[in-house]
Order: sequence, then structure tokens, then C-alpha cells
Amino acid sequence: MNRLRTTMTGFALAATLAVSCHAADDGARPPATGLIDAFVGGKLLLNLRPRIEWVEQDGKTENAFAMTNRTLMGWETAPWQGVSVTAQLIDVAHLNGRFNEGPAASANYPVVADPDNTDINQLYVDYAGLTGTRIRLGRQSLKLDNVRFVGNVEFRQIMQVFTGLWIENRTVPGLELDYGHFDRVKNIFAQQRQTDIDLFRAAWTWRPDNVLVGFAYLQDQAVTGQATGFADNGNRIVGVRANGAWPIGDWKILYTAEYASQDAYGGGDRRIDARYQRLGGGVGQGRSFVRLDYDRLGSNGGQYAFQTPLGTNHLFQGWADQFLTTPVQGIRDLYLTVATRWHDLQFQAEAHDFRSDVASLRYGSEIDLGVAYPFSSQLTGKVEVARFQEGDVLPGAARKPDTTRIWVTATFQW
Repeated sequence: MNRLRTTMTGFALAATLAVSCHAADDGARPPATGLIDAFVGGKLLLNLRPRIEWVEQDGKTENAFAMTNRTLMGWETAPWQGVSVTAQLIDVAHLNGRFNEGPAASANYPVVADPDNTDINQLYVDYAGLTGTRIRLGRQSLKLDNVRFVGNVEFRQIMQVFTGLWIENRTVPGLELDYGHFDRVKNIFAQQRQTDIDLFRAAWTWRPDNVLVGFAYLQDQAVTGQATGFADNGNRIVGVRANGAWPIGDWKILYTAEYASQDAYGGGDRRIDARYQRLGGGVGQGRSFVRLDYDRLGSNGGQYAFQTPLGTNHLFQGWADQFLTTPVQGIRDLYLTVATRWHDLQFQAEAHDFRSDVASLRYGSEIDLGVAYPFSSQLTGKVEVARFQEGDVLPGAARKPDTTRIWVTATFQW
């Protein structure tokens, strides 16, 4: 109860501060002329996200019911001599406790991976004094391309953040050159892990809405959170991605083609050796589209399957989170996605068929449905449902049981 009162008081103070700052910031701000001016001329960062998540899972004696709230609050200074500072706090509060927050399995409740946490979420310095270049140093959120391989897992209440150096260069029109080095990662369970990560990325927008990307992501980190059974999961992912939309009248032809290889890196187990492919396409108009995709996370003969330990895995292989770690037999995911807008309501649906890459297993199928409504420019509501149905029954802890998840989320963004 004390935690709840403290959190709600913090919300009220944050909202009051936001209104006060907004009232004093109606006009354009002049460039900062000193440190005090840079701070006073900055802006408030405020995001509130209360959520209800309900889970029914075969094999659990109780259904999970998690009512949580996330507060992100911080300040971004105005630039002074090319330098700005951003500081952001995070508070994730449990408003009830009838769920297993993970990562350990529970005999009673399904996992809802949103533990209590009060911490520094982001704290970094930006330098933009070089033409076409931004250098960022500190703890930061990072999202690359479609967040398949590197993302901040923004869906969960505690997001994944990286501590280190990130450099972006946009000197040549249409060309993006990025490099990052990180020595610490905080995951969605609020666990801090030492690491040695180097990220290389080059992207060429060869025409509007059409991008060709090459990347190499090197992670020398023994414990990554992926349950592979290996003592050291250090890995290297190297790949290419083509993604875009080709206009034909009022319509667009959508396409995605991607290939990546993963092998051992640093002290990683030598059995780490797998391939990833994605091929898909469809048609779209405005904010509506339909597309069919084939996603393959290959297996090394049943010894190891392609893993994405730094990615936002909730967005892939269905929303029910059955495949956050790829089974050793690999995954072949054929899925249909449909999205449309009716007035201010945005709808999205996905239908998945999951099969193994080796061993001829049918893991199951899943239907995902979501609807979002913007109540205002700052407040959005969303309801999402994921229903996974088991196919072949895998042995022991590898089993993927029938699971239903429902989320009701409100997001206030200042």
C-alpha cells in the first residue's frame, strides 16, 4: 500500500510539473547560451503506462492477473555547444500480485515478465557538434531496423537498455553509418549483465521507403538469457536486409527479404552455427495492409538453433511469447498479417503456423488480435489478445502448452 501511495503521488507531481512546464513553453526557444540556460530550456520527458495482463496457460493451477504501472520521467536539456544531457527514471509498480514475475518458472501462475523496479532507465550525453554525426555515451535505449536483432523490448514494462557508446553518421544523403560498443545490458527482468558488444550497421535508402541494410552484431557474453543449455552463448550475427514499399497508384507493393548467419564469437560454444531467413510481401494503402511472411530460424542438426538475445522477441513468432528462446529444432513460421483503420480505430490481426526446421515437428498455431484507439494526442488505449494452441507435445520443459494472453493498456505520453 505504501508503494502504491508513493507511486500515485509521484504521478500527480509529474503531471503537475508537466502542465507547469508546458504553460511556460508556448513559444520557440532560443539557443542555449550557457549551462543554466541549457537546463532551463530543456523539456520534460513523461510517459505513464498502466496495464492489465491476464494469462491462462495449460498446466498451471492458477490464471495470472497482473495489474502494473510504469512511469518514465526525466529531463532532456537543450543543446549547448553541441552537447545535451538526458536523464530518465523508471518506476514499475505492482498494483496486485497474482502472477509470477519470472524468470524462474512457477508451479502455480504463468509468467508475466514485469517485476517491480525503480532505477535509472536512461542517462546519456549527446554530442552533435560534428556535421551529420551524433555521438551518444551512457545508458540508452536502442532500436535498429525492425528490432529483430537489436531492440529495447519496449512492450514489457521494464525495457532493455544498453550502456556504452553509439555513433550515427548521416553525412552522405540516403546513407546511414552506425557503430556501437556496449559493456553492460539491463534486461526486462532488471538484471544487469556485463557484456562486450560491438554493433556495425550500414543502410542505404535507394529510393523513398526502400532500404538496403548490412549489419554485423558481435556479442561476447556467456549468459544472454537464452535457454540453450550452453555455458557460453557468445555469438556473432552477420546479415543483409532489403525492405520497402513500391508505389503503384494509390497502392504499395510491400516486400521484405532478409538473410543472416550466426556463429560462435569470443568464448561461445562451437556448436553455435545457424542461419536465419525471412521472405515476405503484400499490398498496402494508407494505414491498411495485408501481407504473408515466412520466417525461418534454422537449426544446426538439432544441437542449436538461431537465437536473437538482443532483439525485441515479443514482436516475432506470435504475441503469446512461446518462442522467446528458439527450440533446438529451429522454427519455420508462416504467418499472415492484416491491419486496417476504421475512423480512429486501428486493427491488426496475425495468424501463425509454427513448425520445426528439423525433426518434422508441428509446434502449433496462434491467432493474435489487437485494437488501438487514440483518445487524444497524448492518450492511447489498446486491447490485445493472443491465443496459442499446441500441436505436437514436446518433452518436459520444452513443451509449448496452450496459452491465452489478454492485455488492456493505456499510454499517456507528454
